[in-house]
Amino acid sequence: MGSHLLVFGDSLSFHGPEGPCAADEPRLWPNVAATALDGRADVVAGIGWTARDVWWSLTGDPRVWADLHHVDAVVLAIGSMDTLPSPLPTYLRTGLRYLRPDGVRRIVRGAYLAAQPRLSVVLRGRPAVLPAKLTVHYLDLAVEALRVLRPELPIFGMLPSVHRADAYGRVHTARPAAAAAMAAWGARLDVPLLDLPSVVGDHVLGGEGNPDGMHWGWAGHEAVGTAMAKLMTPALRPGHVG
Repeated sequence: MGSHLLVFGDSLSFHGPEGPCAADEPRLWPNVAATALDGRADVVAGIGWTARDVWWSLTGDPRVWADLHHVDAVVLAIGSMDTLPSPLPTYLRTGLRYLRPDGVRRIVRGAYLAAQPRLSVVLRGRPAVLPAKLTVHYLDLAVEALRVLRPELPIFGMLPSVHRADAYGRVHTARPAAAAAMAAWGARLDVPLLDLPSVVGDHVLGGEGNPDGMHWGWAGHEAVGTAMAKLMTPALRPGHVG
């Protein structure tokens, strides 16, 4: 019997070369990884999710509570969106969807989206969506909770991806510090991390992915899924030689 994976992620977990896909699309990297492990993947993710959203999901979604009793491994595929420029504070940016009437919402949202690339450049990518200190804080909470519930459960993560997104002025100055903080966190808590830029960086920066300059094409998903399965194999298949 194969491995049952529970993947917490952002849109990189379910966006393909033309946009978002259903979570059971076999070409998405969580399903590529699960197939390589002769198993299946459940994806819990959302657009723009950060480590904070994963923590909220762990503590507030009863479907997750049920899954956690049955899965063979958890992947915290999170952190990439934390590092993006956020000229508006998160509570204001995400709150734009609640503006009424609809016409006002569309105008305000359109104005912000037009200004975001320029502001990202002027402000040099700061502030980020979530400071690295808070990313690590929420990841700490998530791993601590998972290990209380399932001490033997293997947990994996990822280092933040790269982007060339015009929507953010192609600015990504917060990434190096966040990646260093997450690498130190992974070493401290013994959470193996997949180095996304080493796997999919050329794919993204070479313009081979989604035209938005952030999400991946199917070749990128295949590469990430294959690399993640390789990272997970020693824990899920002890003694396997691959």
